[in-house]
Amino acid sequence: MSDVLARLAQVLEERKGGDPDSSYVARLYAKGLDAILKKIGEEATETVMAAKDGDPQKIVYETADLWFHSMVLLAQQGLGPEEVLAELDRRFGLSGIEEKARRGDG
Repeated sequence: MSDVLARLAQVLEERKGGDPDSSYVARLYAKGLDAILKKIGEEATETVMAAKDGDPQKIVYETADLWFHSMVLLAQQGLGPEEVLAELDRRFGLSGIEEKARRGDG
């Protein structure tokens, strides 16, 4: 796992018991799942808009926001980036069509 992802996951865990008045992440946790999901939706939309604008720097910036808030969700749910990376690794080498068929989505 990327060292950056591991360090971020650790900080997000530490913020779970943090003061909502002094930590943005602690404030998100205190507001609950709906607030976290709303932020992910906002960041996903901003990522799409950045891609439509075609500005590579904005795409990277907004994708970082999206990943960050997705990691907040994972931590809130008792998960971490290692589970997502393991799932991506499991899918590696499978065609998207084959992977969807295995899940019953296709």
